[in-house]
Formats: sequence, structure tokens, C-alpha cells
Amino acid sequence: MIPKIVFAFVIMASFSCKGQPSGNQKTTTGPQQKDSLPEPFATKSSKNFSKVVGWQDNEKPVAPTGFMVTRFADSLDNPRWLYEAANGDIFVAESNTILKGIKKVGAKISRKIKTQNLGESANRITLFRDQNKDGIFERRYIFAEELNQPLGMLIVQNHFYVANTDGVLQFDYSVGDTVLQGSGKKIVSLPAGGYNNHWTRNMIANKEGSKIYISVGSGSNVGENGMEHEVRRANILEVNPDGSGEKIYAAGLRNPVGMDWYPGTNTLWTAVNERDGLGDDLVPDYITSVQPGGFYGWPYAYFGKHEDPRMKDQQRPDLVSKTIIPDVAVGSHTASLGLAFYDKDLFPAKYKNGAFVAQHGSWNRSALVGYKIVFVPFAAGKPTGPAEDFLTGFIKDTTNSEVYGRPVCVMITKDGSMLVTDDASNTIWKVSMSK
Repeated sequence: MIPKIVFAFVIMASFSCKGQPSGNQKTTTGPQQKDSLPEPFATKSSKNFSKVVGWQDNEKPVAPTGFMVTRFADSLDNPRWLYEAANGDIFVAESNTILKGIKKVGAKISRKIKTQNLGESANRITLFRDQNKDGIFERRYIFAEELNQPLGMLIVQNHFYVANTDGVLQFDYSVGDTVLQGSGKKIVSLPAGGYNNHWTRNMIANKEGSKIYISVGSGSNVGENGMEHEVRRANILEVNPDGSGEKIYAAGLRNPVGMDWYPGTNTLWTAVNERDGLGDDLVPDYITSVQPGGFYGWPYAYFGKHEDPRMKDQQRPDLVSKTIIPDVAVGSHTASLGLAFYDKDLFPAKYKNGAFVAQHGSWNRSALVGYKIVFVPFAAGKPTGPAEDFLTGFIKDTTNSEVYGRPVCVMITKDGSMLVTDDASNTIWKVSMSK
């Protein structure tokens, strides 16, 4: 039985002249059909790593008219992920891809370390406190150190959870703590490392705090190391708050990172960074509702029942036949990572309950794509239109592949403003309404 298509879009990149990237993508709406995707290898697979030049003086990202963009914080060390406590404390996980040996040497030769901030990881969490609630923090603390590539953070009752690349740690915590005490208790062990940035582990809890969901990306691009090395990977796992009762909540998700609940429901959504190597316009990254027990294709199929030709010697027609078509395509190779629904009232009404998606930006495409925050409108729990640009200006020059920075996480704060981590420039941006 063919799964019902809720909503899907194919997004192709379009660029303007040198030095003036359009920041837009040509979109087509309507159901995603087999003939609307290009054939595999229609174009060659490219390596086009961006060169990060940083933001100078008063340079900053560009938001729509009526919004204001300011620096929330800088002088960080690869800020990746954000979390807000009930009292308004803002936590940021500072972590990075770690390269060793021949990979580190090769990256230096190819400029990857210089241009992508690769190599070392700060392995810490920094806390920002806005004591007078004016939207500007007054205090900055080192909350935790000596972690192992942390990303996801979570507070459930009197515990603070940290998702390291190799497992979830549980710490005792009281609201207002400025230092995380002790070394924590590992309640879940996770397979470490992975292809490109698939070392990241995110977390989210259900409304009752009775379940924790952990995203674990694949350890390879398309299972090339053998599927025996992908156990408990390319999944969202469900566990109890003490780490017990683990089960696979959803599978076949190559690299699910951002997760959020659609406002007012128990429907989990995730942003998925899809596979490389099939050409400029394959495979679309996507955001999708997550069906419990659902299978989303990786590595045997993509975007529904499109079989990956590289898996011809490891065919699984049983899994291909039950592959769920994702809800919204957001562009191939955009590296869509962060996801947040707008459930506040500060922004104009058009943004209410819509999804913001942070696109870290391409490396496997002949021309840069992504490097921005896009918005997907929703109504009654379903997407109602294609992704549209929201926070742009991260690309400086498409011809020379120069970018100012790279967005990773997008978070909506309790006061209704938006925070965006820019790991390449070590900055957190704040988007609020113009005064």
C-alpha cells in the first residue's frame, strides 16, 4: 500500500550574480512524484566546501522587514545547540567535529579546518542569564566542561541531561544552578562518531516528562561500511527518564537532528539531513512528522520508494515497500539541522505554529545552497505551503564559495524572539521585532 502523501516540495537552487547571492530557491508545489526527482547521477557529485570569512563590523544576517537582528552572544567556540530552562536561562553546547591522524592532515591540505572550524571540540556548555528580563544577558557562566561532543540538553524534573556523542548523561539539577556538579551518570550508551557531522545526538521529552527521544544519525553515507555497523543508528530512540525501556521510535532517518512537537499535539517532527553522492539535486533534505514505528527509507530508498542504486547488492524490497514519504522537502544538500515551531505571539500571525528550519549549508553541490533559516507555514497541524526564506545573508559570494557563517540551531525563546547558533563565526544571533 502506498503511504498517503501529506505534503511535499522539491526545491532547486537558483543563484544570482557574483557577490550577490539570491538566497532563494525555485520551488514547485504539489505531491512528490517519481518523475519530479532527477535520476541518480544526473549531475556528477561535487565537493564544494565553503570558505568562512566571518562577519565584519556591523555585518549581520538579514531578516524580513519589521524584524531586528542583533548579536545575542559571541566569542564562543563552535556553538551548536541551544536549550532554555523554565527560569529563562539559556544554555549553549559548544562542540565540534574532531579530526585525527590522516583525516586531520588531509583536512588541513584541503582547507577544511580553516574554512569549516573542524578539528578540536570545546566539549562544554555555557549558560547565559538575563536577570532583569530585558532580552540581554548580564551573566555568563561555564556550566559544564570535559564533556564528549555534547549537543542535546534537557531538563526533566530535578535532572539535567546531556547528550554526548557516546551516550546520555544524567545530572542532579536545581533551577538556577550555574555549575553542573559531578561527572553525571550515563543512563544510555550510544554508538559514537560518524560520517561527516553524524556524531551529534539530540534529545526531546514528551509533555509529561515520562519519555525521552534521542536522535542518532547514521555512521555512514549509505551503509557503505556494512549495515552491521549501523545498529541503533539512523533512528530516533525512545527511553524512560532513567534510560530503561529503550525502543526504536522511528527508523530509516539518515541523520535526524532537530526535533520538536507540533504545538498542542503529541506529534513529533524532525529535520533530516539526507544522503550525498547522487548529484546536485538528490536527495532532498526534509522535515517530517514522525510516525511511531515508521521507516523512512535509509539507506535502501529515499523520499519514498526511490531505490538507491548503490544498494543493489543489499536490496531490501520489504523495507522499500513500507518507506514513508516525508512531509516537506527543503532542498538537496542544504544540511537542514535545526527545527522549531513558532508557538508564541510576538511575530506576525503568519508565523503562528509554522516551522523554522536552520540550514547549515552544502558541501556536496556544485553551487552553494542552504546557509539560511527557512520558514514552512502550517495550519491545523499540516504544512500549507513551500519553504520560504526567513533569515538570509549568510552567503557572501557564490562564485568563490564564500560565506559569513553557518546556522545550526534555531530556538524560540519564552519571550517569543528567536535565537540562532552560527557555529562557523562563534556567534549566537537574536531575531526580534523592530522597535
